Amino acid sequence: MGAMDHTFDRSSLGAFLRTRRTALQPEDVGLRRGPRRRAPGLRREEVAELCTMSADYFARLERGDGPQPSEQMVAAIARGLRLTPDERDHLFLLAGHRTAGRDLRVGHVSPGLMRVMDGLAGTTAQVMGPLGETLLQTPSAVALLGEQTRYTGNSRSATYRWFTDPAERERYHPEDRDDNSRTNAALLRSAVTRDGPGSPAADLADVLLRGSDEFAGWWERHEVGLRWSETKRFVHPQVGRLDLHCQLLVEPDQGQSLLIFTATPGTEHHEKLALLAVLGTDRFTADRGPGSGPM
Repeated sequence: MGAMDHTFDRSSLGAFLRTRRTALQPEDVGLRRGPRRRAPGLRREEVAELCTMSADYFARLERGDGPQPSEQMVAAIARGLRLTPDERDHLFLLAGHRTAGRDLRVGHVSPGLMRVMDGLAGTTAQVMGPLGETLLQTPSAVALLGEQTRYTGNSRSATYRWFTDPAERERYHPEDRDDNSRTNAALLRSAVTRDGPGSPAADLADVLLRGSDEFAGWWERHEVGLRWSETKRFVHPQVGRLDLHCQLLVEPDQGQSLLIFTATPGTEHHEKLALLAVLGTDRFTADRGPGSGPM
């Protein structure tokens, strides 16, 4: 879609950003209020950091004298300000764009899940989209599974990567890989039935049927109703075997889910998970040897 599909309303955009910023409280984004906070809502500098942009740029947008933000920048602002889907679409129109394309809509984490994630910074957790797109990860989740938010196109889907990229399986215990394949196929079949022909789920299934004999074999079983195991066994390139519990919180309105990984206290797996939380980054993928694909 073009940059000028809709009128860019600088004044209304600035007013909308101001009202959303002042309505957002420090507690809403996991910040401490502090004794010196007198003005209502968040400071511009705080919002700019949440949106991963400069405070000067955000201030110009608020004043109504900034340049037209790109669709990707508007999406970042919508996430940083914890906007609802309706507010996000309104922001896109004010910024001179049609409402967000599918990838940007899917990438917009619901405000409720954002609030939960703000309180989980020290844990291992990530938000997933309806087709297995990783939308947001805590640093510990990046250390456990690799940076998964960087993919584009079909590769955004963990199901697509599972059947097309052998490297996707390397951090999972070999004995669990068939069950993972079976569950991936069953969950995608349920999504296709729910969303119908021509849906993103149906398109993804068609791509995988053409590109993966393994997927086609599982698909022919017509299995539905399978669920992910609450216990997952990982093989991490640095800390080795990790047996973790996976709790699932679902946001039904947007088809998003929150995964939280924990380990039994007092076990070596708990100690290893704590080590990953301290590391907070995946520095070891570059050392995985020749032929290793991206995680």
